[in-house]
Amino acid sequence: MVYWGLVVTSGRVKENPGLDRVTPLVKRVLGEHGHSLVYKAVVGNDRVEILYAITSALMAGAEVVLVTGGTGPGPRDVSVDVVERIADRALPGVGEEFRRRSLGRGVANAVMSRAGGYVFGDRLILVSPGSPDAVETMLELVLPVVEHLVEQLRGRPHHH
Repeated sequence: MVYWGLVVTSGRVKENPGLDRVTPLVKRVLGEHGHSLVYKAVVGNDRVEILYAITSALMAGAEVVLVTGGTGPGPRDVSVDVVERIADRALPGVGEEFRRRSLGRGVANAVMSRAGGYVFGDRLILVSPGSPDAVETMLELVLPVVEHLVEQLRGRPHHH
């Protein structure tokens, strides 16, 4: 079991929580894979709010924090910028494979996505576009390897 945090970055959802289609999806998919959501926040496109929510998720015990929204090229898309500032390193394969899978599903805008995976200490931070389809794609990509990845971040040896 891996403990997850979810940070939904959306001004619209923050103002109207009834519009949140990401949280139910994440809860369902994580539950199906035996993982637990230990923290959830909905924030606006604000650097301080995003940073506070990520920090709160980590303090709540999240081993993986999924940040949704704010991955585009626009001036309000700041989620990736916040995560890159605090991350120890990037895991470029996460973003590369996310874009490849999205393009394969006919999502032409995926070429503009800055989605990715990052390491902060012994924790994983994922940043995904905010649409339910994009979040599902990110989860499909990471769930098969997330337990091994968390073990690696804790310094456990590779198993062959």
